[in-house]
Amino acid sequence: MPFLSLKFNLQKRVKLAQGLWMLYWLAVIVGIILFSLGIFFKVELRKRSEIMDNNESHLVPNLLILVGLLSCGLNAFGGKLCHDSLDPQKFSRMKPMLRPYMLLCCGFNALLLLLLLLCFLMQFAVYLTLAEGLKNAIRFYKDTDTPGRCFMKRTLDMTQIEFRCCGNNNFRDWFEVQWISSRYLDMSNDVVKDRVLSNVEGKYLMDSVPFSCCNPGSPRPCIQHHLTNNSAHYDYDHRTEELNIWSRGCRQAVFSYYSGIMNSIGTFILNSYFEVAGDVAGLKYLSTALETMADPENPECESEGWLLEKGFKETLADLLSKVKTFGRANQVEEGGASPDVAAT
Repeated sequence: MPFLSLKFNLQKRVKLAQGLWMLYWLAVIVGIILFSLGIFFKVELRKRSEIMDNNESHLVPNLLILVGLLSCGLNAFGGKLCHDSLDPQKFSRMKPMLRPYMLLCCGFNALLLLLLLLCFLMQFAVYLTLAEGLKNAIRFYKDTDTPGRCFMKRTLDMTQIEFRCCGNNNFRDWFEVQWISSRYLDMSNDVVKDRVLSNVEGKYLMDSVPFSCCNPGSPRPCIQHHLTNNSAHYDYDHRTEELNIWSRGCRQAVFSYYSGIMNSIGTFILNSYFEVAGDVAGLKYLSTALETMADPENPECESEGWLLEKGFKETLADLLSKVKTFGRANQVEEGGASPDVAAT
């Protein structure tokens, strides 16, 4: 007995074909959106490549672009199948393509699931890449005259302003590096000289942050130097007062941004997966309803459509038996080849 069988007359077949045609062209639009999301995500990764040490993975955006193109092609062809299905002559020409097309759609759905999984797994890679990249970016912030690092200062400043963040984990990351180039330090000044000589590595360290860490929403003018020195500022206590610089680290801020993009893409892919599955199921009903017409010359006659030709258990048992038969055939071929190999 067929699995989930339904009765169809001419009116129901026409409505099903028209509904599927609309769904397929809606899926083409979804494919265009997936393609656009892939381009957008790739551009966003490229834009902040410097703060990720140029080690960011483009696997997900590249796959997303490929999936978008495949979706447009497959669903446009599916729409044509539905449009031509009610014409007996056109349907007879299209009929041999139905099974390969539906198998191709099932493979496409498997690719969607893989992409969905990668969208969530890639978040760990992005987090680790950002942690290392931002650490190096802060270290190279001062190297504005070094080839390959000339724009690191600008990139990091713009990142801190755009994402309202400071440092890698927090603003204290700036206390651990010399972020002012030695060319701008007056080594004849005793204070500067003492600070450099007092450091084991000969670095000019200070409890200050770049201007891009300042919060413009703070009512007090930005305090970016001597942050831990209460006596350097009037009516100030760094332990109790809310500082007028961004307290969130850039790793968390940028990761939240990329994580939000990937979660949104994942949700969209999941919706696309169910849409493709629904389209394939509808096409299966339409094709079987057209094949089981008692009199193909009489469009008014009733027919029966189904999802599976046999029951679910019977279909599963047949599939398992085919797999076993295929496995035995391979063993026989290997056994038959072994004497020849031994003879040689």
